[in-house]
Amino acid sequence: MLSSCVRSALACGGGARLTGRSILTEVRCPPATTAMQMSTTAKAETTGISGMGQKDKLDLSLKYQDYFGVHNLFTVKDLFDARVHLGHKDTAMDPRMKQFIFGNRFGQSIIDLDQTTLHLRQALNFLAHIVYRGGIVMFVCRQPQLIHMVDKAAIDCGEFSFTRRWKSEVFTSPLAAFSQQVRLPDLVIVLHTKTSDQYADHKVVVDAAKVFIPTIGIVDTDCNPNLVTYPVPGNDDSIESANFYLEMFKNYPHCQTA
Repeated sequence: MLSSCVRSALACGGGARLTGRSILTEVRCPPATTAMQMSTTAKAETTGISGMGQKDKLDLSLKYQDYFGVHNLFTVKDLFDARVHLGHKDTAMDPRMKQFIFGNRFGQSIIDLDQTTLHLRQALNFLAHIVYRGGIVMFVCRQPQLIHMVDKAAIDCGEFSFTRRWKSEVFTSPLAAFSQQVRLPDLVIVLHTKTSDQYADHKVVVDAAKVFIPTIGIVDTDCNPNLVTYPVPGNDDSIESANFYLEMFKNYPHCQTA
């Protein structure tokens, strides 16, 4: 069963479309209405929000597809400066990532940053709705060079991280894993969807799908985006790009409180 905050967050966007096995929520504005206009209208309506009840606040946030104004957070140039466009060698490209590839230069795949912009904004919008409703977010990563950054980001925003070797029982059989009932996260953010030892697909993506926990995942050109709920095509190896993603994930959405 999906948690109530996840169900509400899923209802915030436009129609859902299925690409392979990856669910992507399309952000579509009504005709002649831009995201900027919608955000401005939302702010105007929230002028008297202090007098609203909790349920009214949450209902209001679902009326707008960009209630939190995520379109203002970054530009394509910001992605370029963070080296998000740099993929792996074209010979290592996963065929399922072909739709996100702009081209190649000197044998290196170049990621289409226009698509990254769209997908990252969708992911941040969903994350903001989860946090706004008091949902639990868990950051997951197994790459040695990124582990300390992921743990610190989780601490900074008051959420959780799991950077050790993954055990499926954490999600599929939590009673056996923890010897007590625990609340599972409402959203999992995977900074690197590959494991560090065998460089295989991280099992947390599959296990999260089994128990209906949505995921946000950074998918490089050698990754499989299909089971990630909100795949974000981008460089998942460099410190610059990882720091950019974490700044986006930890700072803005966690400033939104109901």
